[in-house]
Amino acid sequence: TDAGTPGISDPGQEVARLCIEKGLTVRAIPGACAAICALVSSGMPTDGFVFAGFPGSKPSEIEKSLEPLINERRTAILYEAPHRLKKTLEIMSSVLGGERKIALCRELTKLNEEVIRGTLSEIRLRYDSQEPRGEYVIVLGGAEDEDGAFWENMSVEEHVGYYASRLGLDRMSAVKAVARDRGVPKNEIYKELIK
Repeated sequence: TDAGTPGISDPGQEVARLCIEKGLTVRAIPGACAAICALVSSGMPTDGFVFAGFPGSKPSEIEKSLEPLINERRTAILYEAPHRLKKTLEIMSSVLGGERKIALCRELTKLNEEVIRGTLSEIRLRYDSQEPRGEYVIVLGGAEDEDGAFWENMSVEEHVGYYASRLGLDRMSAVKAVARDRGVPKNEIYKELIK
């Protein structure tokens, strides 16, 4: 390959898997990797991070892929294509809040490399007047630490309502987010709601 390290959210992973199945030796030679280049360039914490890959192409897929990142404290890395960037940033802002910090990294290790840092709201404004060009890596800052969980004094119904009204999640997604926060199966949350 002449495109850096293959196999990260691309068809190279299939080639490696097939080679291993056929008993062939697979070796990786270090090269540029967009996710790691972006993480290091972002200025975000690098001591722990999550690679989330491409968030999907449909709004519902994007929302679903972002749900685990709502309360994620580690830095998250996502890939996005230019023709979907505006919609993805809009949904990210809605689900994660406009004040969440991000670094938007474009065309890494190439002539037009660019890293833009700011909040989701600030970066969305930039693309109101500018069309995205090139391949993007989105480095998302972790959720801010709070003293105790924000939902500790909420009932299950209030907790679900928080995700539904404040973050705009549909009821099922809100129930899943509440179950994840509380560390219980989602059917327990449903049972509590229908009491």
